[in-house]
Formats: sequence, structure tokens, C-alpha cells
Amino acid sequence: MADIIYQNTGSFVPTNYIWDIAQLYQVEINSDGFKELMVRLYQNIGLIALVLNTKDSAYYNTSEFINGQLFFPNPANNSSTSAAPDFRQVYRTVVNFGALPNTGTTSVPHKITVTPKTTFTRIYGAASNTTGNSYLPLPYASSTAANNIELNVDATNVNITTGSNRSLYTITYVILEYLQS
Repeated sequence: MADIIYQNTGSFVPTNYIWDIAQLYQVEINSDGFKELMVRLYQNIGLIALVLNTKDSAYYNTSEFINGQLFFPNPANNSSTSAAPDFRQVYRTVVNFGALPNTGTTSVPHKITVTPKTTFTRIYGAASNTTGNSYLPLPYASSTAANNIELNVDATNVNITTGSNRSLYTITYVILEYLQS
């Protein structure tokens, strides 16, 4: 049933609500019409708040941020562990990695408190060689094995491994998105 409810939903606020200003001035405060107006107004404000709270925020910061994405309820939870299954919030943080390594692995702390309940949903980034105007997605796959760039995360660090000298790529941002339940 829950899948049907959320199947066609998104963060949309209808734009077809019309409020007749003349009627607003003529409505008696104690009338049923005023009560109906207040109910509709509260419903519209509630819808706006719901949409704002479930949108994916385009805010990329080096500290933990709840980005508005919602993941399905934790399958490990059941009726005995939770009264109602809740969708799980996704957190985002950006690691300012610095330069890519010259053939090898470089590790930079991500500062996330990793527990057995932590699950990563996205690990991605980009590296910039601003002198040579060259840019690479991370991870990077090439038909030449030495040109591949591996990107992974452990409990403490973001790790990038290069098979060739990529040290001219001096600006590297890695975006981590994860669940904490």
C-alpha cells in the first residue's frame, strides 16, 4: 500500500489555488466560510512545508547536512522494533580532497561517525587540472588500466588510488551521501 501512495509523488506545490480577495474581506470571522478558508489555508501551508522538507537540497558543505532525500524504511525494522516504518534521511558531506596522487593511494579523513548502521548511498566526485583545463569524474574508468582512478571510503577516510601521475589535478571534491540507520 505504501508503495502505491509514494509511486506518483514528488516535491510539487499546485499553482492553481485561487483566492478571491474581495471574498476574503467580506467573510465573517465566525462564519462557516471563514472556518473553511482557514482549513484550506492550513492545508496549503502544510503542503508547502512538506514539499520544502522533502526536496533534494543543492547545498554542498564540508560538514554533515540533511539533504532532503528519503530512503525506504529500514528492512531490519519490523512491527516489534518500530510502531511505524519511517523513511530514512540522507546525509551529505563534501570532502575537499586536494591534489590527486602521483601513482598510488592518498587518504583524507571524511569526519563521518561510521557505525554498523551507516550505509553509503552515493560516493562520487570530480578532479580539476585548472592549469591544463582538464577535468575528470571520480571514479574514472579508462580502457587503459593505468589511467583508471579508484575512489572508495572506509570507516575513517576517503581513499583515491591512481595508476598514473594525476598530481596536476590539484582541486578534488568528493561528495558522500549516506544513511545513519
